[in-house]
Amino acid sequence: MKYLLIFLFPLVINAQSNPSEKEVADKVSQLIKAMIDADENMLKSLTSDKLVYGHSLGAVEDKTAFVQNIVNGNSDFVTIDITDQTLTISGNAAIVRHKLYAKTNDKGKPGEVRLVIMQVWQRTKKDGEWKLLARQAVRPPQQ
Repeated sequence: MKYLLIFLFPLVINAQSNPSEKEVADKVSQLIKAMIDADENMLKSLTSDKLVYGHSLGAVEDKTAFVQNIVNGNSDFVTIDITDQTLTISGNAAIVRHKLYAKTNDKGKPGEVRLVIMQVWQRTKKDGEWKLLARQAVRPPQQ
């Protein structure tokens, strides 16, 4: 029995020190809600000051531009539905991939978008919170 406990002890410590996938999944859900609601404070709190936000047509925004484009309606999400989400955690980084379908109203023009998204989240040393560090969208191949 001693040997079993000694063997399992490192596994228990490792499991407790690994960040929770649920925490990251919750942050993804909060980000989606903040994007739909154009919630400036929530968008700022969920994103890293070093954010690199890549769009499917090649535009890349920093945190300030990303937040302002959501808040001012340049990027207006009416609905966002995600499917096929996967999440991989490695240390203080998490990679989230999913398919996104959204109804938009960018600059008052209704539209729809289908994208494949990859997000990189980082657990901060300062407060242990997960922040969106990078995001890249691509258009899925035509089927």
